[in-house]
Amino acid sequence: MLSLNNAIKLKAKAPLLLHSFTLPTTKITLAFRSVSTPLNETALSLNTTTPNTIPFLPSPFLRCRAAMTTAACVQVKEQIELTETEKKIFDRLLNTLRHFNLQTQLRVAGGWVRDKLLGKECYDIDIALDNMLGSEFVDKVQEYLSTTGEVAQGLAVIPSNPEQSKHLETARMRLFDLWIDFVNLRCEDYSENSRIPTMKFGTAEEDAYRRDLTINSLFYNINTNLVEDFTKRGLEDLKFGRIVTPLPPKATFLDDPLRVLRAIRFGARFDFTLDEELKKAAACDDVKTALAAKISRERIGTEIDLMISGNQPVKVIDYICELTLFWVVFSLPPKVEPSVSEECYRLSAAYLDASWKLIQLIGCANFDDEQRRLCLYSALFLPLRSAAYKDRKDKKIPVVNYIFRDSLKRKASDADTVMNIHKSLEKFLSLIPSFLSNEDIQLTEVDWGREFDDVHFTSKLRVLTGFLLREIKDFWRVALLISTLLYPTSTECSQDIIDKHFQLDKRKNIFVSVDNAIVKLGLEKVWDLKPLVNGKDIMNVLQLKVGGPLVREWQQKALSWQLAHPSGTAEECLDWMKETHSKRIKMDVGHRFRQAEVSR
Repeated sequence: MLSLNNAIKLKAKAPLLLHSFTLPTTKITLAFRSVSTPLNETALSLNTTTPNTIPFLPSPFLRCRAAMTTAACVQVKEQIELTETEKKIFDRLLNTLRHFNLQTQLRVAGGWVRDKLLGKECYDIDIALDNMLGSEFVDKVQEYLSTTGEVAQGLAVIPSNPEQSKHLETARMRLFDLWIDFVNLRCEDYSENSRIPTMKFGTAEEDAYRRDLTINSLFYNINTNLVEDFTKRGLEDLKFGRIVTPLPPKATFLDDPLRVLRAIRFGARFDFTLDEELKKAAACDDVKTALAAKISRERIGTEIDLMISGNQPVKVIDYICELTLFWVVFSLPPKVEPSVSEECYRLSAAYLDASWKLIQLIGCANFDDEQRRLCLYSALFLPLRSAAYKDRKDKKIPVVNYIFRDSLKRKASDADTVMNIHKSLEKFLSLIPSFLSNEDIQLTEVDWGREFDDVHFTSKLRVLTGFLLREIKDFWRVALLISTLLYPTSTECSQDIIDKHFQLDKRKNIFVSVDNAIVKLGLEKVWDLKPLVNGKDIMNVLQLKVGGPLVREWQQKALSWQLAHPSGTAEECLDWMKETHSKRIKMDVGHRFRQAEVSR
C-alpha cells in the first residue's frame, strides 16, 4: 500500500506565508459553449495577457442544455481580518497559553481560513494543536476561564471512529456564542494488512498534506497572526480556482472516500475547476466501492443535502453524473419494479436543471429555503416516482422512500413531502387546462373520490383545488412548478421533453397564470380554513350516537360545500346537510321499495 508519510517527506519543509505570497495577474476571457454547440467542438477559449496561463479542459460529461463553467482568477485577500468576536476568542486562547506557560501553537485550520481569505464570514472555527489533545486543551481553557470569573459552555468530546473514516477525537466548547472545535495535528501510518490507519501526533506540514483539498489545507497561526501554506500551492489554487488534493487523489480518497463528495461540493460552491487527475480517481471503481462500503449513509446524506441546499445544485449533480457516482450515492433497493434504466440519471439531472432554472425565472422569493430544497429533490427523483420494491413483509414501498430513508438517511418528513408532491401531480395536471382556458374539468382521468361527483360544475374548480392544496399545504407551489414541467404531456417522464429543452418561458407563464388564479380564488392558505361544522354537529344532523366512517364522509361533503360557498355560514351549511340527508333517506327508501317489488 502507498505510504502517505513517504509522499509527505518529498515535500519542502518551509511553508509559504501569506504576507510574502504574490501571484501574476492573469486576464482570462471565457467563451461558453451554447446549447447548440456540437459535442466535439471546444467548449471554451482562453485569452491571456501573460504567459503563465492555466490549461482549462471541458468536462467530458457534456449535455445539450449546459456546459461546465470554469473559474477565472479569484480575488484573495492579502491578510485575514478578524471580527471583534474572533479577537475575543483568540485572546482567551492565547491567555490560556500564557497562564499555564504552554508552548503550544494554535492554528485555525481548513474552511475558516479559506473563507476569510475569500472575504466571506465563517462561523465554523476548527483549531489544531501541535502538542496536546483537544480535550486536554479544552480542560486548560476551562480552568483559565474559571480564574477570570467566566464560565465555559457546551463542553463535549466526540470520540474517533476509524471504521467510518473519522480518525480524530474532537473536543468542543462554546465561546462568545460560537462553537469551537479542538483537535491535535495528525500523522497516520497504514499497515499493509489494514485500511484503518494508526493515528499519532504530526507536524503542521504532515497535517496539511492529510487534508482533503489544498484550498482547505491552509492554516491561520493564532500565535503569529500569519497564514501558513505548507503544501505551497493552497494559496495558488485558491487564487486560480482549482480543486486539487495535496497528495495523489486516489490515495487521498481511499483514506476518506467522503472527500470525493466534498471536492464536488466545493468545486460547485466556489465555481472552481476539478483537477483532471482528481476526476479520474473519483470515478475509479476502487474509490466508488470504498465510498459505498466505508462511509456511513448519514455522512453521505449530509453532504448531498448541503449540495442540494447550496448555490450550485445543478453543477453538483452534473459532477456526480460525470464521475459515474449517481447510483453509488442514490443507491436503489433490489428488485425494483418497474426496472430503472441505467441511463435514468440523465433524466433526473435534466429535471433538476429545469426546475432550478424555472425557480430563477419565477423568482426565488416565491419559495423559502425548505421549499426550494424539496422542490429540487422532487425534480431529481421525478423519473423514479412510479418505481417500487417489496420489503420483508411483502409490502410495496416507493423507491423514493428508500432513497431518502436508507440511501441518504434523511428525515422521514422529507420522504413524505416529496412523495406527496409526486402524488399530487396527476391532479394538478388535470386542473391546469381549466385554469388556463376555463374548460370543464375532466375527472375521468384522475380518481378524485366519489364525494366530488355531485359538486356543481361552476364550483368544481375551486372545490377540487381547495382539497388538493389542503393535502400538500405549503408545498403546493412546488407541486405546481413540477407539474408545469410535465404539462401538457402525460405524467410519464420521457426523453422527448428533455430534447425540447422544456421551453421554460412558456412553463413560467403557465405557473404564473395558475398561481394568480389560485390566489384570486382565495385558496392560497386554504389549509388554514376552519370547518363551519364539526363532527358533533354532523352527528346531530344524522341522528348518530357514535362517530364513524359516515361522519368522516359528511365532513368531506361539508367542507366541499364550504369551498363552493365561500360566503356561506354554519347555519346555511347545516340546512344544506339536513336537506341533502333527507333526500338521501327518501332515495334509499324508494330504492329498497323497488327492490322488494322486484323480489316479489
